[in-house]
Amino acid sequence: MRCLIADSFEPEGIIALRALGLEITQDAALKDDALVAAITRLDPHVLIVRGTKVGPKAIEAGKSLGLVVRAGAGVNTIDVAAASARGVYVANCPGKNAAAVAELAFGLILALDRRIPDNVADLRAGKWDKKSYSEARGLKGRTLALIGLGGIGQEMVRIAKGFEMPIVAWSRSLTPARAAKLGVAHAETPADAAAACDVLSVHVALTPETRKLINAAVLSRLPRGAFFINTSRGEVVDHDALTQAIKVNGLRVGLDVFDKEPAGGTGAFDDPIVKTPGGVVYGTHHIGASTLQAQLAIADEAVRIVESYVHTGEAPNSVNLSAKSSAKRLLVVRHRNRPGVLAHVLGVIGQAKINVEEMENVIFSDAHAACARIRLDEAPSAEVLERIRVGNENILAIGLVDLPTN
Repeated sequence: MRCLIADSFEPEGIIALRALGLEITQDAALKDDALVAAITRLDPHVLIVRGTKVGPKAIEAGKSLGLVVRAGAGVNTIDVAAASARGVYVANCPGKNAAAVAELAFGLILALDRRIPDNVADLRAGKWDKKSYSEARGLKGRTLALIGLGGIGQEMVRIAKGFEMPIVAWSRSLTPARAAKLGVAHAETPADAAAACDVLSVHVALTPETRKLINAAVLSRLPRGAFFINTSRGEVVDHDALTQAIKVNGLRVGLDVFDKEPAGGTGAFDDPIVKTPGGVVYGTHHIGASTLQAQLAIADEAVRIVESYVHTGEAPNSVNLSAKSSAKRLLVVRHRNRPGVLAHVLGVIGQAKINVEEMENVIFSDAHAACARIRLDEAPSAEVLERIRVGNENILAIGLVDLPTN
């Protein structure tokens, strides 16, 4: 089995993948057309990427491609719809970088409060200004609002409690009961969370629903002089609205992600938000997950996903499997465990133009008998059921079950 790693990847992970018997090719420079050409040439069964974008051309070029692993938390750089159309698993490694991202988010909060980058810049320029830099408010007792309460958000809760910061949180799945269990206040909306805080930190995945989730309506609710932190994705924030909020409401901002990021690890950077007058925007180079601890954990998880795929054909953490089958009927076939039985059943179903949505075949002890459970998109007629029953001597019994519609 062939594996293409079109990005940087931990050496320990490559060693582990080779131990699975995979033929490994790694090229971190593959992008766009070069990636498509490499997939066409190498025809990998597995593709592993970190930040490299995987578009529909790359998916279609992989005739043997069955699994794309994003060695990170999100999958917004992968055309999931194109992968789904070709039956290609897309899996990620959620939660493995949670501590690293939360650490950077808090680093940005501390930097804003104590103006650490400005301190350093003045010292390096030979300027001593203890008077100006002694005006920090401090974090103890200031309220932190979290937008998103997944793995990273929960790490933020843990760290914030160490600073004795009250916490208010919003996420689509957060209930008042769960908020109470986590020791945080529950906000009904992102805007309500913003109105109740001194520091707003964003930790949501990029989806169609979260694109520009943090807009003018949310940012306008922040108190004057509040801190705003984004270490998730640049696209979840309306940057025009953020720029306006900085100017009008005196926000101080720490960003690890931007609207306009270079495609590779290095390059020119010209997002105007970092040039906002007053030096109130601090930034880092999308490095939230880039600690050795996080990358080793992510590599381990990527290897686990590939190992499962190699040995079972299934991929843990798949993001593009249907949450619920559209099947309307369940055909149950008890049969002797003999060759050709399932071929007969599926052949009759196919001739009737009925689609199989899902199926499993369970073997009983001693392997003499089995039970096939086949989910169908419509009910077979009595004539079709009879053809299945009498068409193979190893059929023991059949039954048809109506499946729930919700």
